[in-house]
Amino acid sequence: MATRRYLFFVSQNYSYAILRPVQEQIIARGESVAWYAHGDSIDRSYFREHERVLNDLDEVFAYKPDAVLYPSNQAPTFLPGINVAVFHGFDAGKVDKKGNNDHFKIRNCFDLYCTQGPDSTQKFKALMPAPSHFNVIETGWCALDPLFSHPRVVNKRPKILLCSTFSKKLSCAPHLLQQVKQISASGEWDWVVQFHPKMPKDIVEQYKSIQSEYLTYVETDDVIPLLAEADLMVCDTSSVLIMFILQGKPVVTFNNIDPGDYLLDINDPEKLQETIRRGLSRPDTLMNAINRFIQQQHPYQDGHSSSRLLDAVNETIDNQHRLAKKPIDIIRQFKMRRKLGYWKFF
Repeated sequence: MATRRYLFFVSQNYSYAILRPVQEQIIARGESVAWYAHGDSIDRSYFREHERVLNDLDEVFAYKPDAVLYPSNQAPTFLPGINVAVFHGFDAGKVDKKGNNDHFKIRNCFDLYCTQGPDSTQKFKALMPAPSHFNVIETGWCALDPLFSHPRVVNKRPKILLCSTFSKKLSCAPHLLQQVKQISASGEWDWVVQFHPKMPKDIVEQYKSIQSEYLTYVETDDVIPLLAEADLMVCDTSSVLIMFILQGKPVVTFNNIDPGDYLLDINDPEKLQETIRRGLSRPDTLMNAINRFIQQQHPYQDGHSSSRLLDAVNETIDNQHRLAKKPIDIIRQFKMRRKLGYWKFF
């Protein structure tokens, strides 16, 4: 059998950590993998020396991938190979301008959705037409493989990880600044702060200005070590909180748009310190709710989601002739070509 070729199509720095576990599996199987980075939001200096990087779409066509993996919501449909959605996060309940859930939306871009757990699998399967032009296969999320193999850390003092989305409407960062400054100065806990790469620079600078012996601001393309080393997260409606809670650790949220019983949600910054203390005590009712949530969202803690994902991709490659033809979305694909600046074969 000829060596299969996989392409990673990326546009944000978080894509590196999402796809590198899959890259390890591809290499271990003796197959071929390459990257294509698009746009100004991704730092190409994060590529490693051994990684193959294609410089333009002409090189992508010459590479002739059997499958293109996207940690994004939409994709061009004119590249060779099947299109695979591997997601850039979990469903955090965010909605679009029309009030619809933005995570569960079929944009006629993908041949395969590699879902993360029973909840997402059921919701995507409910969107499948008959006959379907895409597959839905539950694999677990490849980005979490390193999380479940990361050594457990015992901190001298509890470590609090503060994360926040960049959305002005949803972000907890500006509202909690003064409380975090005051609480961290006491030295009761160690704090690590890490924000979405699109966070406004003025907010980032405000948090950098309160760094101390007990608080560190971190910029990274790989949040996994931060998640593994913290004892509790403070967040808002960012999907990164789901990655954290899947470890069986408590999360305190500020104005979460859909707070379940697995979260400790507050709407008053003054309640932050007492709620963190409650979370660190790990009450039974909270931990039982967290465990129920894990079983629905991502029950796979074996670190082998990348392997399952590759199996799902290969299954879809082998059986793509069974899929119905994707509906043509002329407007979306015109915008995609314009964004990529690529008009050949059009």
